[in-house]
Amino acid sequence: MSNRRVVLTGAGVVTPVGNNIKDFWENLINGKSGADFLTAFDSKYFNSHIAAEVKNFDATQYMSPKQERKLDKFVKYAVVAAKMALEDSGLDSNKIVRERAGVYIGSGIGGLHTIESEHRKFIELGPEKGPDKMSPFLIPMLIVNMASGIVSIEIGFKGPNSSAVTACATASHSIGEAFRLIQRGYADIMVAGGSEAAITPMGFGGFCALRALTTRNDAPQKASRPFDRERDGFLMGEGAGIVLMEDLEHAQRRGARIYCEVVGYGMSGDAYHMTAPDPSGDGAVRCMREAVNDAGLNLDEVDYINAHGTSTQLNDKMETQAIKTLFGDHSKKFAVSSTKGVTGHLLGAAGGVEIIACAKAIQEQILPPTINYEYPDPDCDLDYIPNIARKSKVNVALSNSLGFGGHNVTLAVKRFIG
Repeated sequence: MSNRRVVLTGAGVVTPVGNNIKDFWENLINGKSGADFLTAFDSKYFNSHIAAEVKNFDATQYMSPKQERKLDKFVKYAVVAAKMALEDSGLDSNKIVRERAGVYIGSGIGGLHTIESEHRKFIELGPEKGPDKMSPFLIPMLIVNMASGIVSIEIGFKGPNSSAVTACATASHSIGEAFRLIQRGYADIMVAGGSEAAITPMGFGGFCALRALTTRNDAPQKASRPFDRERDGFLMGEGAGIVLMEDLEHAQRRGARIYCEVVGYGMSGDAYHMTAPDPSGDGAVRCMREAVNDAGLNLDEVDYINAHGTSTQLNDKMETQAIKTLFGDHSKKFAVSSTKGVTGHLLGAAGGVEIIACAKAIQEQILPPTINYEYPDPDCDLDYIPNIARKSKVNVALSNSLGFGGHNVTLAVKRFIG
C-alpha cells in the first residue's frame, strides 16, 4: 500500500491563554503566561497554590445547556476545540463521505470532576441512600474514550473512532495514529488531539504528593521556567488541542487552506520508571529518530523542536541530552523552545496544543519563545529562544511529548509545497 500525503487544515484550542487560535497564538508569541493563583478550590493545605486554568470558557456557544450538563469538563473542552477545528478548516461536513471521516481524541486522566463529585455525594449520603442518588451519567461522563465518542456524535463523523491514554503523550499518540489512518487509506479526514481537565483536589493533590509541581507560589507567572537553572517543577494546566487532518488530494479538491504537511510519527518506550524519564534520553532519541526517518528527512533539515520541556529538573536535562545525542553538531544550529512556560503543562492535551504551535510557526515563520529563561543551566545548553519570539525560516518542525510510564512520541511537520 502506497502512503498518501497528509495535511493539517484545521485547528481548535481551549487553553489558559485563549480559547481560540488567534488569542492562543498571540499570547504564545508575546510570552504572556496563563498562570495565576488557583481558583477552582481552596489549595491552602497543598504545597502548590498556582495553576494555569482555562478562563472565560462557555461551552453553550457550541452545545445546548441540556447537553452540557451531561458531560464532564474534559469532554466539553474536546467538543468545543473539535468544532473550532472543523470551522477553521472550512470543511462542509454535508459534502463529505462521513464513513471516511474519523475521530481520535484522548485524555491522560479523564473525568476526574465527575468521579470526585459523585463520590462525594455517595460518601455524604451513605451506602443506604448514596446509590440511588448517583448520576446515571457517571460512567459515560468519566470514561476517557467519551471525548472521542461525543465529538463523533456531535459532528457526525462515522469513520475510525478511538482514543489514546498515554499520560502526557496522549494527544501526540492520538494525532500520530490518526495520521497513520489517513496515510494508509483507512480514512480521508481525521479530527484528533487531546483534552484534559484534571485541576481538581484529587488531581492537583496527587501531583503535589509526587512533588512534581512548582512551588514558586509568590510569582505564578514566573513559575514555569523550562530549561532554566531555577526550575522546580511543572505548572499544572488544562484544556484541549484538536487538529483536523486530511488526505492531500481531498484537501486540494475542496481548495482547503493548508497549515502544514504532517510527515512523520515516531514512538518509543523507556522501560525505565513509572514517573521518571530514562536519564540517558535513549527513548527520546529513538522516537525523534523514528519520526525524522518516517518523514524521509535528514537530521540537518530540522529547523525547530517544540520540546516537551516541562520545567522539571529531570525532564529538561534529559531532553536536552537526547537532542544533542541525536543531532550532534546540528543541535547547535537550530532552535528549541518549550511553550509550557506560557500555557503550563496541559498533560494529555499538551501535544495537541504544541503541534498547533508548530503549525502556526511554519505558517507565520515565527518561533515562540521559552519564557522565564533567566539563569542558564550548564546541563541545558541549546538555543531555547529565550523570552522573545523570533522571526525565522521554518520548514521542518518536530514536537516532542514524553509521558509517565515511559511513553515517548515525536511528530514531524513541514511547510507544504505542492
